Amino acid sequence: MSCFAIPDPFVWDETFKVFYDKLDTEHKGLFQGIFNVAANPSDAGALATLKQAVADHFASEEAMMKAGNYPDYTTHKAMHDDFTGTLNKVATPVSNDTIQFAKNWLVNHIKNTDFKYKDKL
Repeated sequence: MSCFAIPDPFVWDETFKVFYDKLDTEHKGLFQGIFNVAANPSDAGALATLKQAVADHFASEEAMMKAGNYPDYTTHKAMHDDFTGTLNKVATPVSNDTIQFAKNWLVNHIKNTDFKYKDKL
């Protein structure tokens, strides 16, 4: 698995495009959510908003995978569940290590894992 660099500033760009408008829009929201938490690690509202955006996106993406009979659904969902489990344990103030973990996870999950479903959903 390749390891991709975290963009600076931490914003979605065209290199993250999965070519499903709904998912690309949701990915942009995840980037913004992590950016907002990084900007103010003590903001419980920003953290709650990120957690909700992650839950909503994973539900949406998993529904598309199921509808498209995506063959790697189970493995992909397990990655989502692991990340959600970790994120749900996070409280404010959010540590820099946790923010870096979330950034790294999102960047590499999109480019290594989500890219596999291009043209398959």
